[in-house]
Amino acid sequence: MAASPGAARLTGTDLTLAYDQRVVATSLGVAIPDESFTVIIGPNACGKSTLLRALARMLKPRKGAVHLDGSVITSLPSKEVARRLGLLPQSSIVPDGISVADLVARGRYPHQRLMRQWSKADEAAVAEAMRATDVAELADRIVDELSGGQRQRVWLAMALAQETPILLLDEPTTFLDISHQIEVLDLCADLHEAGRTMVAVLHDLNQACRYATHLIVMRAGEVVAEGVPAEIVTPDLVLRVFDLRCEIIQDPQTGTPMIVPEARRRVSAPA
Repeated sequence: MAASPGAARLTGTDLTLAYDQRVVATSLGVAIPDESFTVIIGPNACGKSTLLRALARMLKPRKGAVHLDGSVITSLPSKEVARRLGLLPQSSIVPDGISVADLVARGRYPHQRLMRQWSKADEAAVAEAMRATDVAELADRIVDELSGGQRQRVWLAMALAQETPILLLDEPTTFLDISHQIEVLDLCADLHEAGRTMVAVLHDLNQACRYATHLIVMRAGEVVAEGVPAEIVTPDLVLRVFDLRCEIIQDPQTGTPMIVPEARRRVSAPA
């Protein structure tokens, strides 16, 4: 079922999200703009990853519903969801001894059927995903032997091989050094510019402002602001959400908002 014209393909309405008896969010509503690079940001334990898990059908809402293309996502067959929506989880377990090429090829599973196994289309999708993520030269390497940045690109390649129009990423820069963080986010920006809807949970507000075309700001299980970073990120918002006093300046590289925390104390200029 296709979404109605002008409607977002991925939405959550009146969501109550919980783990056992711990309620994380109530009456939560989001609509992911199509072909956006949406970043969900907020302090620790505010519900960012929980919201992403619900959007990815990994967590069933206690109340409300997530809709994908106009249908309640939990009503759709798993393979059908996996052909429309890809997910890069926060912690991915690598099968022992698997090569890069074999792991990326697993992204084609949603397209496999009983009477249709590996095809030239699958081969082409895997090759293109590895080219886009710059891991083609690593095809025969064992994934466990790669650096953190290389492994993250391989997982992205597997998600790309699914050929989904929507891709969700849960903290894709965690445990990476700064150069590999930028490498992964630049790749995500490239994928967005190529036409994919990207949704990522990030911790770094400056990175979120630099890369996002749409920002969702959360605190204590609620969406407190959303929109274009340049229009919504203010010192008052940062103070209210992160309890951080700051100044907002223009990023000299991108022109996007840059958060400069208030100094612990004023340092006197040398005499």
